[in-house]
Amino acid sequence: MSRVQVDARRLLCPMPVIRLQNRVNELQPGDEVEITCTDPGALNDIPAWCRINGHVVLGSRQVGNEWIIEVRVRGDNQ
Repeated sequence: MSRVQVDARRLLCPMPVIRLQNRVNELQPGDEVEITCTDPGALNDIPAWCRINGHVVLGSRQVGNEWIIEVRVRGDNQ
């Protein structure tokens, strides 16, 4: 399992989701992604994208003006 970071700061909808999707496509099931966003809309957009695609949102937190969302890439046994 690997853990990667995606920088989506200063990007507006739909770019944080697209950047996350592009990175997830390169990963294996069970890998984890931590995406940092400044667009508060990502707090709704990324979980919705995860539900549609079967990925798991592990959590989110705000640090200053940034939101960090942690996602686990779906796998057959998850």
